[in-house]
Amino acid sequence: MALWGGRFTGAADERFKRFNDSLRFDCRMVEEDIVGSIGWSKAISDVGILTADEQKRLEQALNELLAEVRAKPEIVAASGEEDVHSFVEASLIRKVGDLGKKLHTGRSRNDQVATDIKLWCRGEIELLKKSVTELEKALVSAARRFQDVIFPGYTHLQRAQPVTFSHWAIAYAEMFDRDYLRLCSTQKLLNRCPLGSAALAGTAYPVDREKLAKDLGFDEATRNSLDSVSDRDHIMELLSDASISMIHLSRFAEDLIFYNSGECGFVELSDAVTSGSSLMPQKKNPDSLELIRGKAGRVIGHLTAMLVTAKALPLAYDKDLQEDKEGLFDAVDTWHDSLDMACLVLKDIKVRTDRAEAAAKGGYSNATELADYLVKKGVPFREAHGLVGRMVVYAISVNKPLEDMSVEEFRQISPAVSDDVYGILTLDSVRAKRSAKGGISRERVEEEISFLEKRLAERG
Repeated sequence: MALWGGRFTGAADERFKRFNDSLRFDCRMVEEDIVGSIGWSKAISDVGILTADEQKRLEQALNELLAEVRAKPEIVAASGEEDVHSFVEASLIRKVGDLGKKLHTGRSRNDQVATDIKLWCRGEIELLKKSVTELEKALVSAARRFQDVIFPGYTHLQRAQPVTFSHWAIAYAEMFDRDYLRLCSTQKLLNRCPLGSAALAGTAYPVDREKLAKDLGFDEATRNSLDSVSDRDHIMELLSDASISMIHLSRFAEDLIFYNSGECGFVELSDAVTSGSSLMPQKKNPDSLELIRGKAGRVIGHLTAMLVTAKALPLAYDKDLQEDKEGLFDAVDTWHDSLDMACLVLKDIKVRTDRAEAAAKGGYSNATELADYLVKKGVPFREAHGLVGRMVVYAISVNKPLEDMSVEEFRQISPAVSDDVYGILTLDSVRAKRSAKGGISRERVEEEISFLEKRLAERG
């Protein structure tokens, strides 16, 4: 049932109808549309458009419809209506007759859809916050399990300084915690109700919009009707949140793909998140992680599409804004799935301690310790840096790690070196010295794990 046919004398072309109709995707907002309609029925009852009995009958019918679509959500898309608003109104009229035609008094699909999408985003953010929290918990659990595993740290994909697997896991927990906070910020910004803004100029009835907003769980009503029906900032913000988080997930995936490779072999992924080759029987491919990495581009693409769609739209509502939903729905679904898959990857991951520690010892990753050692002997750091660089060149030429060089070999380059040098070149020494906040010492890492465990427990 078209909601706008009175102005027209001819029927729409079927090709236009298929092009124009949005039910196939906006059916996902049917619960929000029903909830918003219940709220609107109360608001217009308060100003005398509906009697108390009429409002009660409408609310009862809408609640019945809500139960029906929850039990069989497929009935919405199968209805053949133009959009979710048409579906709800037509269903309501079938239940209560002409009374159902009164509900749309003072309301437009413009403020209706703006309200629906905010309600949908608000609900999804609650679910996303839980998903992000679960991944943070998985990372902190992995940090706790592998707390003493020394791991090579990299810059420019070259071994730089030793870290720990625990420290690596906490780094990603920090990233996802920022994602959680971004979701909280987006949730707060969007929690203003546009219902009652009508098409663009505001409703013609003296509806108490602040009461309506509170009835629907919003903090307050929006303040400008033009902005209210055209605002899609919350969609761009949620897509931005998704994109940033998917970048974090992609980096997480890339690290583990690298660590899992035959060239590193620092971790082993479980059979539950890997697949094989149709040709090469020996292969065990990290497809779960590669898909996370690939899906990041898809989500970023949805953000780009929404930004470009909105960039030159005049006020107030334009049909271009119908393009806000498909990308949003897909991005949120993809983000949920990727967060869940990352948790599954961590669940049974194995860390090969021997390979990781051997790699941490290699690549002269204790060279910075040697430079700091010379500084303590009175050598200016810039000079010490150059001297250690020459020591590394020498060690490479004789195929030795720094800790296997003799004192005489060290002293050929710097007389400041003595027998006490070997104590500072061990991995344990390297780790213990990083005791400032945020460092890799066991005390600091334990402190950070405990802090995160407490914060996540408080979050619930």
